[in-house]
Amino acid sequence: MKSATYGLEQARAQLPHIASEAVAGETSVITRHGKPVAVVVPVAQWEAKQRLSRANAGILALRGAGRGLWGNDPAKTVAKLRNEWDE
Repeated sequence: MKSATYGLEQARAQLPHIASEAVAGETSVITRHGKPVAVVVPVAQWEAKQRLSRANAGILALRGAGRGLWGNDPAKTVAKLRNEWDE
């Protein structure tokens, strides 16, 4: 896969060309002061990465799903549940 690099000002002036390159399957890196800040990729490549990311999310996809489940102080709630077994 071919990749081109553009400075920020150059990318601003060349945006239609960069979009055409993406349609043709090429990736472009946009830099600011010589450091990469953005990448323009073909939509199909981005979609494939999104699908792979979702497929590999595993248990992390559930992160935050139980928020509030254990009340305002989860440690106290868990301690109370443990104490139920001792009573």
